[in-house]
Amino acid sequence: MANRFWVGLNLLLTLGMLAACNGGVASPVTKTPMRILIAGSLMIPFDALEKAYEAEHPDIDLEMEAHGSIQVIRHVAEVHELADMVVSADAALIPMLMYAAKSPETGKPYADWHIRFATNNLGLAYTAKSKFADEITPDNWYKIIARAGVKVGIADPRFDAAGYRALMALQLAKAAYRKPTIFEDVILGQFKTPITLQTEPSRAVIHVPEILETKPASNIVIRGASIQLIALLESGDLDYAFEYASVIQQHKLQLVALPDAVNLGAEQLAAQYAQVQVQLDFQRFASVKPVFDGQVIQYGLTIPSNAPHPQQAEAFAAYVLGAKGQAVLRAQQQPLITPPRADRLDALPAALKPLCAPM
Repeated sequence: MANRFWVGLNLLLTLGMLAACNGGVASPVTKTPMRILIAGSLMIPFDALEKAYEAEHPDIDLEMEAHGSIQVIRHVAEVHELADMVVSADAALIPMLMYAAKSPETGKPYADWHIRFATNNLGLAYTAKSKFADEITPDNWYKIIARAGVKVGIADPRFDAAGYRALMALQLAKAAYRKPTIFEDVILGQFKTPITLQTEPSRAVIHVPEILETKPASNIVIRGASIQLIALLESGDLDYAFEYASVIQQHKLQLVALPDAVNLGAEQLAAQYAQVQVQLDFQRFASVKPVFDGQVIQYGLTIPSNAPHPQQAEAFAAYVLGAKGQAVLRAQQQPLITPPRADRLDALPAALKPLCAPM
């Protein structure tokens, strides 16, 4: 018993001396968990941001959650889940879906401002295993993907901006390549309930049905988010997929660079992009008509009005938009809008105003 007493006493004395040398017993850091909802195409860049930011802010735990852009916003504005930040690959979805919807708890719109901070362009991803990989070029890609037996991946346009942008690109390609059946050659006849095309005097309108199922022998493969198509490309289950150029580069896939008239990435061609529109032929959202206009690709972020940690969200947003965050994004091949452009600049949190120009 005496031996046990002295062993215990020596242990206590040793621990006390170590604590004194270290200035006392260190208490564990309490982390603030922040839920950040992001477009799937931002997974790699925002993973890098998460690591860099948490290294500087050990009291913050960024919890990244990726979906198709429509789903990202629906989690907040339709399902009424809490989030500290929303980041969409289509900035136009934020005013469409968050300005118009109100939190049932507060009665306030889910957002009354957003910042456009990044851009991109649409490309066609493939691998060395893809059919006709040794033939495909920026001049003939639309012919290759229309060939029998070639599997083409498209994100579901009901959930992901990359999906309705892929449909727009196929329609825009008609004028770019002077071939009036490109959209039809790739899309028509592939679905049980067809995607249809209506030509109006000033634009072409693509209609997407409520139930979008491919036929058993279809060459088209649909997934809820464009990022889900990457694994199918790598496994050889897909030959080609419409993806953002940054995502193709990040995953070290082969890229067919689409011309500016098709890729939705050139600001000087905004009027040309506006000649195509995608409509969902059902009430996808509670109070908003689901209509997506052809626009230059711009990513947007906002902080929901009911965010659980608004001050911490503002600090992270300032990091993303500031020099350090911009450097992280550039290192991940994410094209940026410099300076970021704000819708409703006066409504921005004070910390973000100096980082933005008016939209």
